[in-house]
Amino acid sequence: MIQFLQTPLTVVHVITCLVLITVVLIQPGKSGGLGAAFGGAGAQQVFGGRGAGNLLTRVSWITMTIFFLTSMTLAYMSSSADASLESKAKAAEADSAPAKSE
Repeated sequence: MIQFLQTPLTVVHVITCLVLITVVLIQPGKSGGLGAAFGGAGAQQVFGGRGAGNLLTRVSWITMTIFFLTSMTLAYMSSSADASLESKAKAAEADSAPAKSE
């Protein structure tokens, strides 16, 4: 069941990572951020005077939370899968070893 959820969770994790990178780069900083390079004044008119900061801050917190949760879940799923793979490898070695004849 866990392996069934790993692929969709990985897709969500990668998409969240890309959204988080984009949102952090768009946020205005001391020098205006990436938004200044692509017409930062127009972006402030769309969001309002201070609205862009609040919206981008909220979106960044939400995506950071999703990123953290998916990271922890994927790490747990990976560590639990390693133990089962280890036991399967030992069982396979035992089965493939030639029987000692006396």
